[in-house]
Amino acid sequence: MDIRTEMTSFADRFARIRGEIAKEMIGQEDVVEHLLLAVIAGGNVLLEGVPGLGKTHLIRVLSKVLDLPFQRIQFTPDLMPADIIGTNILVRTEEGNGFRFQPGPLFASLVLADEINRATPKTQAALLEAMQEHAVTVSGETRKLPEPYFVLATQNPVEQEGTYPLPEAQLDRFMFKVLVPFPSLEELDRIVNLTIRDSGEGAKAVIGAEELLAMREAARQVPIAKSVQEYALRLVLDTHPERTESPEETQKYLRFGASPRAAQALLSAARVKALSEGRFNVSFEDIRYAAPACLRHRLALNFDGLSEGKDIEGLISGLLERTAC
Repeated sequence: MDIRTEMTSFADRFARIRGEIAKEMIGQEDVVEHLLLAVIAGGNVLLEGVPGLGKTHLIRVLSKVLDLPFQRIQFTPDLMPADIIGTNILVRTEEGNGFRFQPGPLFASLVLADEINRATPKTQAALLEAMQEHAVTVSGETRKLPEPYFVLATQNPVEQEGTYPLPEAQLDRFMFKVLVPFPSLEELDRIVNLTIRDSGEGAKAVIGAEELLAMREAARQVPIAKSVQEYALRLVLDTHPERTESPEETQKYLRFGASPRAAQALLSAARVKALSEGRFNVSFEDIRYAAPACLRHRLALNFDGLSEGKDIEGLISGLLERTAC
């Protein structure tokens, strides 16, 4: 397959996936776009928003459209690591008693960690190996998880009661943190009407695991000009307050900056964004589009930033304005 055919095939598949999701998901186009960029690039996604905005429904629809094995885990304070990873159980056979591993819900391609910040840190930490290495270790034995593999988590805002904020090490394993906004008046009207009428044709499977892996491999082949890559790296470096070259606001208001994973995420997402629009080159705008979702969960305000009412979104916007292309 030549480059032009590969580009066209990728863009067509991307549009078909988005179109099928739109059959069951009203509005939230930007949220869907970011979710698809991360999933095709092979990253995990954290969706944050108040209850009732359709976060769980969106991920269910995505699993249907991608035709992947799906498991949903409802995180609660009493959930234990063995409940999601699995455990060795005693079984009786003709040869005698023995232990057999019973896989938990993590052994699926697409795992929905619903309300992840309602579980205790011990259970949250059980996801770390799965999210990074795509494997879990039980009783000293490491078991690989199926490919492709994603953890898509939903989270209530930290202002909600009964939540346990995710630690920085776990947040860094999410490629994107996507904020789910409240629907507009027009979208809310369509949502309300949907509850009293037949929803019509539902979403159907568009691709499977092999096609998704092929799309990921195609995106990895997209070249990035040196100037565009350096721009992405400068964005990440400019979030570090300890650097004398960083912007004044970064040095004054941030406690720590983004990790190298942020740079990897930026470039991976930008490649998918370019191909989804039928381009075989990454632009500065592709980097700028992915930057807020890549950075917002990897930065933290210091005391001055908190006391002066600064917010991460504003600092990222200022950073994008000041960092030259």
